[in-house]
Amino acid sequence: MVLKEENSKKSIELFLSIGLDERTANNTINNNKVTSNLTAVIHEADVTDGCDRTTGNLLYSVATKYPANALVHRPILLKYIVTSKIKTPAQLEAAISFFTNTGAEDFKLNEFEEACGVGIEVSPEDIEKAVKEIFEENKKTILEQRYRTNVGELFGHVRKSLPWADPKIVKKLIDEKMFELLGERTAADNEKPTKKKEKKEKPAKVEEKKAAVEATPEPSEEELNPYSIFPQPEQNFMVHTEVFFSDGSVLRCSNTKEVVDKHLKVTGGKVYTRFPPEPNGYLHIGHAKAMFVDFGLAKERGGCCYLRYDDTNPEAEKKEYINHIEEIVNWMGWEPFKITYTSDYFQELYDLAVELIRRGHAYVDHQTGEEIKEYREKKMNSPWRDRPIEESLKLFDEMKRGMIEEGKATLRMKQDMQSDNFNMYDLIAYRIKFTPHPHAGDKWCIYPSYDYAHCTVDSLENITHSLCTLEFETRRASYYWLLHSLDLYMPYVWEYSRLNVTNTVMSKRKLNYIVTNNYVDGWDDPRLLTLAGLRRRGVSATAINAFVRGIGITRSDGSMIHVSRLEHHIREELNKTAPRTMVVLNPLKVVITNLESDKVMELDAKRWPDAQNDDPSAFYKVPFSRVVYIEQSDFRMKDSKDYYGLAPGKSVLLRYAFPIKCTNVVLADDNETVREIHVEYDPEKKSKPKGVLHWVAESSTGKEPIKVEVRLFEKLFNSENPAELNDDWLADINPNSKVVVSGAYAVSTLKDAAVGDRFQFERLGYYAVDKDSEPGKLVFNRTVTLRDSYGKDNRCQNALCHMGI
Repeated sequence: MVLKEENSKKSIELFLSIGLDERTANNTINNNKVTSNLTAVIHEADVTDGCDRTTGNLLYSVATKYPANALVHRPILLKYIVTSKIKTPAQLEAAISFFTNTGAEDFKLNEFEEACGVGIEVSPEDIEKAVKEIFEENKKTILEQRYRTNVGELFGHVRKSLPWADPKIVKKLIDEKMFELLGERTAADNEKPTKKKEKKEKPAKVEEKKAAVEATPEPSEEELNPYSIFPQPEQNFMVHTEVFFSDGSVLRCSNTKEVVDKHLKVTGGKVYTRFPPEPNGYLHIGHAKAMFVDFGLAKERGGCCYLRYDDTNPEAEKKEYINHIEEIVNWMGWEPFKITYTSDYFQELYDLAVELIRRGHAYVDHQTGEEIKEYREKKMNSPWRDRPIEESLKLFDEMKRGMIEEGKATLRMKQDMQSDNFNMYDLIAYRIKFTPHPHAGDKWCIYPSYDYAHCTVDSLENITHSLCTLEFETRRASYYWLLHSLDLYMPYVWEYSRLNVTNTVMSKRKLNYIVTNNYVDGWDDPRLLTLAGLRRRGVSATAINAFVRGIGITRSDGSMIHVSRLEHHIREELNKTAPRTMVVLNPLKVVITNLESDKVMELDAKRWPDAQNDDPSAFYKVPFSRVVYIEQSDFRMKDSKDYYGLAPGKSVLLRYAFPIKCTNVVLADDNETVREIHVEYDPEKKSKPKGVLHWVAESSTGKEPIKVEVRLFEKLFNSENPAELNDDWLADINPNSKVVVSGAYAVSTLKDAAVGDRFQFERLGYYAVDKDSEPGKLVFNRTVTLRDSYGKDNRCQNALCHMGI
């Protein structure tokens, strides 16, 4: 034991000698693999007597990132580092990539040096020249957009031409050039740009429509088990992220062995995840992916998933939304391990905020929202940033006791206002709101922010895997900075691409707008891709989960999934589960002149296309009488070779019944509108017409069939990506996205259908019974159309196949 402690002490001294901070050195010795690697690297580099911090940081990266298949070449790389031929993280990343591809094979030194920019000296003058050229090329755009110009793009252009340039010098010169060209910021420059409002629905390339049926390749391991990419809880001692500060220091965030051991003792080594929706609206299909990731990982590993309401904003949250979320999670097939609220931890969060102040990592600020914004843009510290700790503690207590007006003070985290990551700009931890809380009541008048509460509650609940979408990736630095500052357990964080689907909006702000302003009929309008809307439309949770699983848990951002892909999974499910029946949407009266007026036959119709004749449950009875109804679009006055409907003198087959031949047409007074048609039926079924029509008959003489209402839904937006339209997105709403057919006829067996029952209306599509149904008045929603049975060339052969009514 004494020898082990002595070795650990020597290792720490060795690691400190190359410029590592004390915490990183202590964390490193708790990881035997990294300790061994780093010790070997230091000896190979011959810097056991120490080196500067820049070189030490590069050596640490080699110890943690260098590929095992190329160890034979590591001494060469270390020589280049200690002689400052490789001196930047960008060069090192290029070198590691080079050796990853090379492996143990021989390589040409000149190719290695070229790949890593060895010997290339980029002077400030070179950078200044490149910046000047980029500004000349983009001058018109910069003058138009002024300080709304995407500086990141300008930075990228410079780095593309000078990949080995010092990024700090590049950034400094770009900022100077912007000021030189534009001068001081104006009030208009500080207005929030439209594109930022649309950031969550940024323009994206639309995934090409694929054929409905295509060859299925051999599934990959990740397709078979999409959760295989995630590490086990006991591996949670690795460096999670590196936070680069503006003073050149680097914070390497990881758990100590003691912290991991304590965590594993509490969790029993199980996976703990959380699904953390904010209860400020209804869940949409993007949340279905989040549930699949969070609940799915816990289920696959035999672990636990919390349903945690992120209820830090009392003004936006409603009991209605809380109830909906719990109900829809269960409907989706997921069972929470426990239901919690961020507000359950308000006292713990407050106590930790006090501790954060005591440690010098937070301060009470009196800047207004506009002042905070201005200071962040200028990377300036708040004038109250360095106030005494005791003063901030006193003021924070007064905030809690309601002694300070709303908007007059906030608690801010003391992070790094000069960082390249805007999510380190002293984020707000607490703000004053004299608003009762839906769950916590009126106990509190200060509420924690998402950035403060989210990571802290993750730690308090011993979450092993904190999983979220890619727009939160830049918040990772703040997430780990806070947990590090409070010496709290750190979960493993991983971001995946958000789910974007064509012809809709996914932003809760936009969804709330079109709901509250009656562009749609509530949060569960079947045209919306809210989960409640999809369910009301007739989509099953099974189909939604199959769709999400098919997309996978990827980090490839920027693509948009075509809605036809979702429809494919809906059809796949309904084809197996929805019984067949017959409904005529736009009835045309057909009189069978050679059938007695009082005769009614009971015929067998199939509920399932592959039904066996000896299975009575697979059939239902339909009446066949002198008067039947077909679709108006299934009759034409002029026949054609490629038309399979009914026409004068032509025969068709009534499905499950008999062939009929048109013998006469009765027109209305305008001498154009077809009022009814007369036909003769073939009781012997000797004729074999090609066309097959669905139909509904009178059950007795003069008694019309059951009348039902059918709602036909199309895409809510005409454009595949309404977000591209910025402020004009509302004008893109499809005025024909909902068509109500009030006089449809249905077979009598449908009279007992219940809300939520799903059917395939033959030749029309899949439909579900809507909640607006009443006794004697059934309402059906079209879930999805059928596939086109006539192929692309005859796409509109039968208008009903595509519901073009």
